[in-house]
Amino acid sequence: MAKIYYDKDGDLNVYKNRTIAIVGYGIQGRGQALNLRDSGLSVIISELPGTPNYATAKADGFDPVDANDAAKKADVIMVLTQDHVQALLYKKSLKKSLKKGKSLVFAHGFNIHFGQIKPADDIDVWMIAPKGPGALVRSQFEEGKGVPCLVAIHQDASGHALQDALAYAKGIGGGRAGIFETTFKEETETDLFGEQAVLCGGASELVKAGFETLVEAGYAPEMAYFECMHELKLIVDLFYQYGIKGMRSRVSDTAEYGDYTRGPRIINDRTRKEMKKILAEVQSGKFAREWIRENKKGRPNFNAYRKASEEHAIEKIGATLRAMMPWMKK
Repeated sequence: MAKIYYDKDGDLNVYKNRTIAIVGYGIQGRGQALNLRDSGLSVIISELPGTPNYATAKADGFDPVDANDAAKKADVIMVLTQDHVQALLYKKSLKKSLKKGKSLVFAHGFNIHFGQIKPADDIDVWMIAPKGPGALVRSQFEEGKGVPCLVAIHQDASGHALQDALAYAKGIGGGRAGIFETTFKEETETDLFGEQAVLCGGASELVKAGFETLVEAGYAPEMAYFECMHELKLIVDLFYQYGIKGMRSRVSDTAEYGDYTRGPRIINDRTRKEMKKILAEVQSGKFAREWIRENKKGRPNFNAYRKASEEHAIEKIGATLRAMMPWMKK
């Protein structure tokens, strides 16, 4: 079982006379930066001039600087750009300013775990990963609540990396919900596997397969969309709030019986065998190497996959149906 920390374990005073840089003012960066500032901590922002995120940071009362200046001025540098740009960002803009005593921080362990970023031994390297999008991190904080976070220490050159990390997590509201101790390896590998096998890859392919099966059998695409895509949110919300048992107790007995008897025919031993292969590819670094190569080549496969996906019939019928449900735009 993971060790769990709470607000009482973090002391915001460790950031007295210290500055935190948020590099990347996307949804996660904005949520964390605003929460840290509201917690009384000194925060600076790094963002590219001329971008929507730069304009948002200015509107929020920050004066964004470039990444090199942020690394020079700050004691703690939180990198919240996308995974595939972090290694180059580190080499070009952060590395030379990360002097002894500073902390390099992440919300995902990909680049550290797979060796794309290799920090000097005299700085702290740790991770605070909220288990929710930045908008939720912000809204929960404003309501006096918090989103659970993961904490991991990769390098503790100072001897107080965990203390700093817990204070950071408290500053964004994580200590109100729970801060779970993990490692860069565990967070990275479980995150990639979950995305590929269940949350994104598994779920999207299951939805499309169900849609295609019904349409090919002669059912109206609208009916197929409602049954295999639209109503999925209702089930996922029940999972989210009540767990699998709670979901089953809130659907019809017919649905529950079909769950028990037909579900294992879809997710079967062959599926589990493939999941183990996917996990092995994550663990060995095969997926990471493939993704890094794909970006270096200009993303030819990624772009082709995206284009083909956008042209799928479920996207066309979905756009039409969602336009008929204005409440979904809120």
